[in-house]
Amino acid sequence: MSRIKQWMQGLGVVYVLLLSGIFWNAFAIGHNEAEVETASQYEANYQDANQGTSQADNGKEVSEKPKIALTFDDGPSASCTPGLLDGLKERGVHATFFLIGKNIEQGENAQIVKREYEEGHLVGNHTYHHVEITRVSDADAYQEIKMTNDLIEGITGEPPEYMRPPFGAWQRTLEQNIHIMPVMWTVDPLDWTTENVDEIVNKVVTEVQENDIILLHDCYQSSVKAALRIVDILQAEGFEFVTVDELILN
Repeated sequence: MSRIKQWMQGLGVVYVLLLSGIFWNAFAIGHNEAEVETASQYEANYQDANQGTSQADNGKEVSEKPKIALTFDDGPSASCTPGLLDGLKERGVHATFFLIGKNIEQGENAQIVKREYEEGHLVGNHTYHHVEITRVSDADAYQEIKMTNDLIEGITGEPPEYMRPPFGAWQRTLEQNIHIMPVMWTVDPLDWTTENVDEIVNKVVTEVQENDIILLHDCYQSSVKAALRIVDILQAEGFEFVTVDELILN
């Protein structure tokens, strides 16, 4: 049984609360509604839902390393992703990769996906064509997700449980047809707009806080270099990098 199904059965009450607004308000955007959540609104909601740096233990507080998640969109990339995986492995870091279906089918990229999975990274969905799913029909949006799900499951043996909707626009009606959780972000250095590694690094390390989800792309060499420097800096500051499911489900 998949982790999501186990979680939903074991924590039914929590799931009802999430659906009623405590957590899903940070993730879902209705297909036929006027409301569109901005990145700043999402960040505020997410931080409110994830406050706290310790847990009670026999009446005492036990300090933990602050956890953050490093995520990468738009891969896999034959020219960039392998080097990123090498660097993450050297640093003992697991990240989350949201993959575009058509990129998976290019060349030997399926082997990159297999490596991501085997090395302990979380592999998620980023649609097949990188479409804004609130701007297409429900049927087309479903197919965009399903096609990429099928590709990933064919490689890893497991269907993806998480996805990042391109442009941060989620279609709530899809929840009725496909069991997948949308994941947004809280720190976005806009790495796709610049090749300046220092600029990308500085934007992240000066903004990041506990429980943040960092958005980067593994299809640019500048982003790969920045990501590894970010890891080095934030690990030295005491942060622990985890996959997004560890933030969401804990």
